[in-house]
Amino acid sequence: MDDIWEPHAPAAAGGLRPLHAAGLDLRVSGSATVRETADGVIEVTADDAAGSPDGTRIEWRLPCTDAVALWTPELRGSSWLPAAWSAPRRTSLAKGAPVAALVGTGDVAICAFAADRPDVLAGAGVVEENGEFRFWVQATGRLTVRIDTSRRHFARCLADLADWWGAGHRADVPDAARRPAFSTWYAMQQNITPEAVETQAALGKELGLDTIIVDDGWMTVDRTRGYAHCGDWEPHSLPDTAAHIRRVHDLGVRYLLWYALPFIGKESEAWEHLGQYALADAGHLGAIVADPRYPAVREHLTGCLARAVEEWGADGLKIDFVDWFAVADPPAAGPEADCATVDEGVERLLAAIRGRITAVQPEAMIEHRQPYTSPGLWPWTTMVRATDCPLSPQDNRERTVDLRLVSGPIAVHADMLMWHPDESPEQVACHLINVLFAVPQISVDLSTQSPEQREALAFWLGVVRDHTQTLQLGDLRPARPDLGYPMVTASGAGTVAVARYAPLPVRAEGDGWHTLLVANADADPDVRLHGIQGPAEVTVQDARGRIVRSDTADLADGSVVTVPRGGLLTVRRPQDNP
Repeated sequence: MDDIWEPHAPAAAGGLRPLHAAGLDLRVSGSATVRETADGVIEVTADDAAGSPDGTRIEWRLPCTDAVALWTPELRGSSWLPAAWSAPRRTSLAKGAPVAALVGTGDVAICAFAADRPDVLAGAGVVEENGEFRFWVQATGRLTVRIDTSRRHFARCLADLADWWGAGHRADVPDAARRPAFSTWYAMQQNITPEAVETQAALGKELGLDTIIVDDGWMTVDRTRGYAHCGDWEPHSLPDTAAHIRRVHDLGVRYLLWYALPFIGKESEAWEHLGQYALADAGHLGAIVADPRYPAVREHLTGCLARAVEEWGADGLKIDFVDWFAVADPPAAGPEADCATVDEGVERLLAAIRGRITAVQPEAMIEHRQPYTSPGLWPWTTMVRATDCPLSPQDNRERTVDLRLVSGPIAVHADMLMWHPDESPEQVACHLINVLFAVPQISVDLSTQSPEQREALAFWLGVVRDHTQTLQLGDLRPARPDLGYPMVTASGAGTVAVARYAPLPVRAEGDGWHTLLVANADADPDVRLHGIQGPAEVTVQDARGRIVRSDTADLADGSVVTVPRGGLLTVRRPQDNP
């Protein structure tokens, strides 16, 4: 293994020594073992007993043949192959996830891996000198990496790695976390009042939105954005909060409140006694990032967030900005700190919050957001949302699919959907189709929607609700990560659901299904079906749910069905004639 120029990476402790593994050029530092867990899957465990500051490193190479993309959970996308000298990814409990996959032609995973701990430095890239692809993972102390070269579909390999994580990370996700929700953020910004929230909750319930998430603005009368008022979390814009939440509950709608967890604003009363515990300065936001290594910080923040459920009767919390705790070089902890690392403080803080609110409401919901997606956070959350991408359906699609691939049991939510008041119902439908395999959150003023927009919204929310078992919990198979997932398929509960974002044929081979759903988000209406033969009931609905075709057809391989943009094709074949 030749030396490679890597200007961004630390040196490996004590050099690297070879370790036998079939098909891989594997090198490690410290003592190490390899064991095979399945065909094409190994676990490598290494430990630097000497405690070198350079840490333990596991590195491997393989031929980079037929490769098209490096998939990672990072927001930069999976449409490229980085060079081996590219900057590595640093993950922690509060930011990122230690997983990646080199994807080849046909959506196979040439090599996928995950680490057993959240706090690693990981590099991957093409070796320019010889066309190999190199991976490496480095951490302090004991490190285990699972490496999958089974060449199965990359989504299957990633799902198995997530299952491996899940064996050590419990997660309790209530059914309510998978129900469509309304968010106030894009629709209302900081202009929060009880009347406005209750109006949107009532209108949303009529359309199939079972939860309302009240975002920034409820804790201040200031409307200039920024976070200088965070830290006290007094409901200045929601007087008589408990009565207000009861009125929303009377509508049959659950209620979540937003918190910018790390921030102590410089105009808050909390600043006087917590301003000294700064992990980092966020002066451009008018706040500091509080240091969770200190008990005083954790006790204050836990009490503030738990109050929403314990005192006001909320059904959960939207916890924002956890990734801001992931400071590259945290200051030395003072004598009052009781945690050795920031990650330990974050975990104790989130565990305390979850413990307090579930003691009152066992099915309380907690929303996290990209990029704090580590499996180490699974016990302390119930759903994770794609990070902000307003009015960007493709970004929302890619981010929700990426999250689905490695979030295990956690419910995945789309970033809030918004659109211009003059948007067509077909494009409203396409926004929803782009996040079909996640929980949609809607954030437009529902009182101003046209009848046609409301019809499209109600129809597609109904599809999501009726097929949750397939869409959110089924076996997910996204195609072509290098092209932004132009087609995504999920199967389960006797149903195959396909979302078509480009003029591509749809394949539904096999006899394990009786219902096929094809959601068409492309301008090309001609949907060509492969793998289906024989009689079937064919129903086509437009973007507003209106039936434009309903009959029994004798389908042949390659049959073409016209499905308008934003519409849905449903094929039902007799269950005794698969």
